[in-house]
Amino acid sequence: MQVPAPFEYERATSVDHAIGLLERLGGSARLVAGGHSLLPMMKLRLANFEYLIDINDLRDELGYLDVRTDEIRIGALTRHRELLESDELAAAFPIFRDAEKVIADPVVRNWGTLGGSLCQADPSEDLSAVCTTLDGRCVIRGQSGERVVPMTEFHRGPYETAVGDDEILIEIRFPVRPRGGSAFEKVERRAGDWAVVSAGAAVWLLDDGRIADARVGLAAVGPNTTALPEISAALTGREPSEELYDEAGRLAAQGCRPESDMRGSEEYKRHLAGELTKRALRRSVERARERG
Repeated sequence: MQVPAPFEYERATSVDHAIGLLERLGGSARLVAGGHSLLPMMKLRLANFEYLIDINDLRDELGYLDVRTDEIRIGALTRHRELLESDELAAAFPIFRDAEKVIADPVVRNWGTLGGSLCQADPSEDLSAVCTTLDGRCVIRGQSGERVVPMTEFHRGPYETAVGDDEILIEIRFPVRPRGGSAFEKVERRAGDWAVVSAGAAVWLLDDGRIADARVGLAAVGPNTTALPEISAALTGREPSEELYDEAGRLAAQGCRPESDMRGSEEYKRHLAGELTKRALRRSVERARERG
């Protein structure tokens, strides 16, 4: 059995303390909360850090779910289980509950965090697709203050984010708009596995039933979570219909960049991207109509 390379362990007592440790230790340090992605990578020697900074004691600062009428703010240390069980969050964005039901297993959901999932930047990670679909904005803090980065710019590449070596992701914000619906679809080889392909969709309707705005995010079909603005452009201002969903599915299949691997061929993944996009959009519209 492989074991991680030797590392030193620090336990942060506040966000400012964690930032100070990161500034002092630089790129040789990594934050850890749930650790369900980082530690297996270290065991396999796919990642190597001299210092791990435990931030679990920062739950009072970063473990919150603030639901407002015009915006939802979620602290980076909010656990998957809390996202799954929040009725307020599910009422505003049912896509979260859809996704959390099919993420890993109860042990991971009890300890894993939203911020940890996003910062892992795995191209197959489900919540990255959710946050991209909902037009999330990531609040990053360092010694010089805070800055806000949209989800479409947060992931710089596989396992690489916009968070600097001496910064920490503290919060994700989502705008809330009327007459909206959202949904998440996933195909996996077995329960709790990484996605073969997953798709999130969100739709907002006008008073006359036409689409005011629509967004789609895909995971496991390219080097990053894939946002598809061409689908938004194609759907905006039009009446929802099966023909429109088919058009969006074709755009999703054409717009992603999957590679053949142990989970499936490129052709199969493109097919799934199209089919899951259609299903997610259909359910999103149904939910938006129910709310309207």
